[in-house]
Amino acid sequence: MSDPILTEGQLDLAGTVIGKGTLVQIREITGLGRPPVRDNDADQPSLDGAWPGPDYYATRPVQIDAAIRTPGNRTAALDLLATLQQPAHTAAVRLGSGTTQALRIAWPGRPVKRLNGRLRRLEPNMDKSIFGFIPLDIEFAGTDPLWYADTETVTEIPLGWLTGGGFAAPVVAPIYVQNGTVAADRPGWVTNSGTTDTWPVIRITGPCAQVTITHVPTGRTLQFPSLALTAGQWIEIDTRPGYRTVTRETGGNALSLLAPASRIDLFSLPPGVSEMRWTAFDATNTARLRLTWRDAYTAL
Repeated sequence: MSDPILTEGQLDLAGTVIGKGTLVQIREITGLGRPPVRDNDADQPSLDGAWPGPDYYATRPVQIDAAIRTPGNRTAALDLLATLQQPAHTAAVRLGSGTTQALRIAWPGRPVKRLNGRLRRLEPNMDKSIFGFIPLDIEFAGTDPLWYADTETVTEIPLGWLTGGGFAAPVVAPIYVQNGTVAADRPGWVTNSGTTDTWPVIRITGPCAQVTITHVPTGRTLQFPSLALTAGQWIEIDTRPGYRTVTRETGGNALSLLAPASRIDLFSLPPGVSEMRWTAFDATNTARLRLTWRDAYTAL
């Protein structure tokens, strides 16, 4: 199901639009600044002050002070309250380890961005529900404290046949062209328009074998030396924190195919333009690598 369209001043709370122009008015939102930090400071022995350790972001709590307003219509107010509660009850979310929902915000002057997490609190004040007025205390916990672009970016990179990316004039014999007996390679360009690293989902569709994926600026690689895909088969590498899986088209775990030296947890896309390169054996030149990501931001 596609996401609801938001206009300025509206929020999409796990599928229900609230805010400006809706029956749920927002009074105040807090938690949109820097997320809380889990510090690791240690007191200096026999000295003043402390030694600052790594600072890790904690869960970002976003509190929303809102109210349902359906003047004179208690039934409509209660129905809307039930609609707001239902997404958090869904078993796939509530009982699914690692499963999140999105809080999407169309903040004035900013593009729509989303926060991934779960609805933790939705407390109504029922004193005036008979009048169609129900104040709400809402808390959404952003288990991933970063903000993400509302739309995904997808880039598909085919394998190429020429070494070095083509010919440069003047062309001087002998000219060497790959014949499919060695791994072909082709550069591709990806752009993270955000302000911090983001984590792509990578899918390779066969036919191909002995795949290596390289993020050229950092030299980081993901190698699958024993991988062999026939036409229509694929393998997907999810580098996102909390997921970090390698899956085959059958749904089976394929992490054992990844070379021990390959680090999924380091294979991120930094802000700006990066070159991606992948190599594989493919005599048909029909294999494809597809990267899917959302630009990541430290601020709304």
